[in-house]
Amino acid sequence: MAMFVHLTPESKVAVIRRNGIRRDRRAVGDFPGGVFAVPVTRNFSVSHQWLRELKRRNPGAMAGVYFRVPDAEQVWVGHYRKNHRWMTAAEAVGEFDTAADAQGWEVIIPRRIEAGELHRVRTLPQVVGWRFSPDAKGKPPFCTCKFCNRGEYGIRRMRERLGAPD
Repeated sequence: MAMFVHLTPESKVAVIRRNGIRRDRRAVGDFPGGVFAVPVTRNFSVSHQWLRELKRRNPGAMAGVYFRVPDAEQVWVGHYRKNHRWMTAAEAVGEFDTAADAQGWEVIIPRRIEAGELHRVRTLPQVVGWRFSPDAKGKPPFCTCKFCNRGEYGIRRMRERLGAPD
């Protein structure tokens, strides 16, 4: 069975332990909706790469919810900006292990994860992963307006450095 990790705010851990992980029901185009996860690989930072990006919009600490999915179950896999494709859970783990750069990849399981399928819930270091996009390091942000960047750390100095209008 393939092991996956789903990142969630620690405030939701008690509900998840009791009821399982609820699937996102928004189906748009080919996207079926489901539970967002990443396979657990030998590389901790790849498996938990989404933590800092998700932390930007969720106050408080994030936790990792680990669960197993049968190898033959169909999942939706791909980079978040590109087309996804259907494959088995075992093939998805193989894709992550053999990818030259798995940053920004995600797996979507098109059903809810029951409480009995949970393997472990773990508190995580809160500084793992990337923000904005996997390749954003050293690039100026796409938009520097006050609306898009409100509440971000260091945004005033960045706006002054880039000469953004008020």
